[in-house]
Amino acid sequence: MPDQLSITHIDIYRLSIAMEPFTIATGTMNYAQNVFIRLHTNAGLYGVGECSAFPMIVGETQDTCLVMARDFAKLWIGQDPLHIPERMQQLHDFTAGNYTIKGAFDMALYDIAAKNAGLPLYKFLGGSRREVETDITIGISTPEVMAQKAIHFKQTGASILKVKLGKDARQDVERIKQIREAVGAEMKIRIDANQGWSYDDAIYALQALGEYGIEFCEQPMRTWYNDKLPELRSLSPVKIMADESVYIHYDARLQIESNSCDYINIKLAKSGGILEARKIHDLAAQHNIPCMMGGMLESRIALSTKLHLVYASPNIQFFDMDTCMLGHLEDPCLGGVTYDGYFLNIDDTPGIGADARPEFLEKCERWTI
Repeated sequence: MPDQLSITHIDIYRLSIAMEPFTIATGTMNYAQNVFIRLHTNAGLYGVGECSAFPMIVGETQDTCLVMARDFAKLWIGQDPLHIPERMQQLHDFTAGNYTIKGAFDMALYDIAAKNAGLPLYKFLGGSRREVETDITIGISTPEVMAQKAIHFKQTGASILKVKLGKDARQDVERIKQIREAVGAEMKIRIDANQGWSYDDAIYALQALGEYGIEFCEQPMRTWYNDKLPELRSLSPVKIMADESVYIHYDARLQIESNSCDYINIKLAKSGGILEARKIHDLAAQHNIPCMMGGMLESRIALSTKLHLVYASPNIQFFDMDTCMLGHLEDPCLGGVTYDGYFLNIDDTPGIGADARPEFLEKCERWTI
């Protein structure tokens, strides 16, 4: 082994994954717009990272991620990958935002660091295994179609439904009414409006939905109504989870100190990776604000990273980790997380424990810096 690790070259792949169309309040995705990277070092050790661009939410596309990835890669050649805060600060100094693609680079650094230590990532982060059961998401459709999907998921063993809303407040209430009637009182139902409601619609919908035993509502309004969240929260019988209102820990501080939310959804595509996600987690824990592990349309590569982070993050108490069950028509992942019904597991392979299948990468556009 060399005295000091340094990054020798970086491979960047356009990782497009065909999907069944998936609809939320802000739009429909027909394929997962992902990017995969490998950071190679002078020790023969490499780390992998993946991100999933969701342009209607984060403002990044697969193409913008690929352009920024090539710029980021140039900054890191010859640098020590084990100095994670310094490496990430280089990216932040170079450009504001662009958290989705930054998350892939962060992930690859942590993969290298854990492999270098000979530990699975969760142990490298100081965590331990625990039971993780994901919800399963119902995309927006007619109330009847959504109720039928809910019945199907219940029959396959799901106990937690996440229901996408935000198109029309009155129709949304009908959607939940029919779903609750279809599945009965025992199933947990959480809802996600994906910023789809106005303030008045949010008040109407949340007050009307109070009788249906909703666990929480994610992001009822656009972020430009953040100033109205404290009042909405005081009027709502349903607890409020901040999603698009929290990208980094400074956003979390504003939400918490303004009494705007009960919970926070952490996503690596918003936070720019594990380093910042842990800051959000720790800040929320200090204020007794439980968190959820969420995501975009990542494959099992990034999902593996998220499970490791969950194992190391006791204040993450809700799990929205069903991405790969939502209609991915291909699986580019080698190794990694597995599903046992709706429960997630991973072995103790050093690092993330997941990689991309060579035959899948062969058909992907690639750049090497």
